[in-house]
Amino acid sequence: MRILFLASGEFALPTLQWLANSEHELPLIITQPARPSGRGRRTTPTPVRACAEQLGLETLETENVNDPEVVGRIRSLDARLGLVIAFGQKLGGKLCESMAGGCINLHASLLPKYRGAAPINWAIAQGEEKTGCTVFRIVETMDAGPILTTRCTSIEPQETAGELHDRLAAIGVDAVQAALPLFEANALPHGDPQNARNVSLAPKLKKRDGFVIFDRPVRNIVNHVHGMTPWPGASAIYHSKKEAWERVTLTRVRRAERIERPTIDPGTIDEHLHVAAPDGFVEILELKPSSGRVMTWLEYVNGRHVVKGDRLAAPEKRA
Repeated sequence: MRILFLASGEFALPTLQWLANSEHELPLIITQPARPSGRGRRTTPTPVRACAEQLGLETLETENVNDPEVVGRIRSLDARLGLVIAFGQKLGGKLCESMAGGCINLHASLLPKYRGAAPINWAIAQGEEKTGCTVFRIVETMDAGPILTTRCTSIEPQETAGELHDRLAAIGVDAVQAALPLFEANALPHGDPQNARNVSLAPKLKKRDGFVIFDRPVRNIVNHVHGMTPWPGASAIYHSKKEAWERVTLTRVRRAERIERPTIDPGTIDEHLHVAAPDGFVEILELKPSSGRVMTWLEYVNGRHVVKGDRLAAPEKRA
């Protein structure tokens, strides 16, 4: 089958690598343009562009995939199907109609839950115990098309969004493998409609979404930290009794195994070096100072001389 591949992010790489070594044809890889990234702001191609070049596949970078010239080129390819994964642009009707089978999308959630740009992060942050991948037909409304295949997995305790991202990217290959045969012999599978009553959204993350608020239940804090790791990062301000303060990013935490309820303000560090919440204590396992590497909590405690009465607070509540 001739497949047009439209993707940009790392989530698409396992599927691209599988397709490149399968019986399917990839006449063109369409991706976002190279953009500045990192501290040096060096112009860097998308992960998909870099991978496609290593595989010897033809690529096209475009700011607007719906440009008439781009759509005309796509039509000339005579592809059976368009496959979209972490692409970053919305596909118009004319583009989808340029392929006999239309376009399908691999999405990192169990639709209709977590439609949007950051489904992995929000699934963890909201305390979901399972998630998965969905392949669906693209329609006008974002992530709302009929479902073709799904694959489900449990979210492991203390699993971060980065770790789950990599697992789902691999699981997504299986979901795509199951969906493609549905289009063979000129078939046009309708798929199963999504239940609109179960829709939830996963909007694009902003830096302030990572701010850790300690006057919430421990479970919410733990889920939030892991859901915001590695980006935008679970940010807090460490404020010592010596009037020194430092921005830190929590990377791994858990509920402290204690039965007593705190009698100190949320965010305050107690004699066990746990952080108080309204219903229990948070045990920090790893964190990253604003200028430094990821380290264990014990390393940070020893290096900064953390003591009972020091506090952690959301960045806008530093002092």
